[in-house]
Amino acid sequence: MSNAYKDHLGRPLIAVTGMGVITSLGQGIEDNWKALTSGVSGIHKIERFPTEGLNTRISGTVDFIELPAQNAVERSYAFARETTLEALAQAGISGDFNGPLFLAAPPIEPEWSARFELADRAGPSVHPGDAYDRFLAAMRERADPVFHEAVMFGSISERLADRFGTRGLPVTLSTACASGATAIQLGVEAIRQGRTDRALTVATDGSVSAESLIRFALLSALSTQNDPPQKASKPFTKDRDGFVIAEGAATLVLESLEAAVARGARVYGILKGCGEKADLFHRTRSSPDGGPAIATIRAALADAGMDESGIGYINAHGTSTPENDKMEFGAMSAVFGDGLPQIPVSSNKSMIGHTLTAAGAVEAVFSLQTILTGTLPPTINYLNPDPAIVLDVVPNVRRDKQVSAVLSNSFGFGGQNASLVMAAEPA
Repeated sequence: MSNAYKDHLGRPLIAVTGMGVITSLGQGIEDNWKALTSGVSGIHKIERFPTEGLNTRISGTVDFIELPAQNAVERSYAFARETTLEALAQAGISGDFNGPLFLAAPPIEPEWSARFELADRAGPSVHPGDAYDRFLAAMRERADPVFHEAVMFGSISERLADRFGTRGLPVTLSTACASGATAIQLGVEAIRQGRTDRALTVATDGSVSAESLIRFALLSALSTQNDPPQKASKPFTKDRDGFVIAEGAATLVLESLEAAVARGARVYGILKGCGEKADLFHRTRSSPDGGPAIATIRAALADAGMDESGIGYINAHGTSTPENDKMEFGAMSAVFGDGLPQIPVSSNKSMIGHTLTAAGAVEAVFSLQTILTGTLPPTINYLNPDPAIVLDVVPNVRRDKQVSAVLSNSFGFGGQNASLVMAAEPA
């Protein structure tokens, strides 16, 4: 292999040759990028299911594709299928993909309404115990393949593998908000290790439901600023009060740069570095001192063979929760020091909400678009800056600026932290 196709450690350079995305802003890169760079919000009042009595009644749901309202597996699969079709078309790949699949998918389980319905069929006269015991008994006694697939998140990757002809056992992972970035990292590592010349990395989340709203509300994680919906997500501001849950998906086709050039593929960017560190502080909260996040960013930069001076823009995790935004600012400050105020840092979540499992991949696509177009998306709703967080957040209006390398952060519940460094194609 020519040195032109190797990184600083002699590993294959990883090219992105195809991308696809769906968010509440629309389907496809073109529609999403136009809306995102125009400061348009996709967050809206929830109409798909009843929200009476809930503190949060807004979301970034994907409602322009006709799908079952409460089937998270079917919704997640459909989003993943559509973004993969777009990515493969952009990559110029038809027929079987002939490479492994790494999928980030939401943790799926039956909605409580479905559990109680089944429990009622197996009443206490037949099965003693509470409703959950009766639900399990009913599932054991009467096989229901359709219901089983609807609550088995591993079925998403199996269907994608069959649809697109991937090779080997499809890998499904779920590492909270870092999942999308982690799926990309697995694809990068597979190519670096010489196990394949290409990898399909997909992240999807169609799990917004009344139950998910209730669960996150119990953690005090969601914004309750319902009116107007598009103003609710306000990362890094003084009056931020929580994230806005959302749906979406993204697919990236990864190839060794050498293989991509050999087949004449267009290269949209290079995946230069990946960092991932665990945080043992708490089951849901990140360590307030930002130690694991700091280590994650530094690991990504080291993996890319860069120091902090090489980063021209940061796509922040930027959830709009009081604690997470403060922690991320502290982590970035520790790494970039006095230079941080001069680095543009924006949060896509101000417009699309938090797509959870899909977020890391969705934001990787937008980061690559920033490199390709020289346009920095804004952080909207930035009207009341937090004096304790001094950042150039590209406030409210996009900015034209050519950048050659972007850091994208994903810091998730349960201490899952991942950062990616993306760069322009080598000259």
